[in-house]
Amino acid sequence: MKKELIVKSEQPASFSIKERLKSIRYAYEGVDAFFASQHNAIIHLVLTVVAFMAAIFFNVSKTEMIAIIIVSALVWSAELFNTVVEKLADLVSKEFDPRIKFIKDVSAAAVLLSAIAALLTGAIVFIPKLLQ
Repeated sequence: MKKELIVKSEQPASFSIKERLKSIRYAYEGVDAFFASQHNAIIHLVLTVVAFMAAIFFNVSKTEMIAIIIVSALVWSAELFNTVVEKLADLVSKEFDPRIKFIKDVSAAAVLLSAIAALLTGAIVFIPKLLQ
């Protein structure tokens, strides 16, 4: 039997505030690039602001606010990951490829699913308050 050569991985760098701040800057640059290139982001932003303003106006419970925060984060995360998937797929090939189409379509479906979950959550929270 052949023995595997075990390569010791590099030791992680020690903790550095400077490096953590750099990572926050990179994340900010990602958000900035996202908003600059994705027109749907503005729609999501407006709807998110409306949802939180409605939550404040209707004085929703802590549990309802947590639900709104979670589904909002879900939609934003799905949209960000969808953008990454689309950009990577375009990097792989600009030409039509049914496999890449499938990947992009499924990624977009994740955004749709999360948006439907947010819509349903909003309906459950706000419709009773609107009917009062």
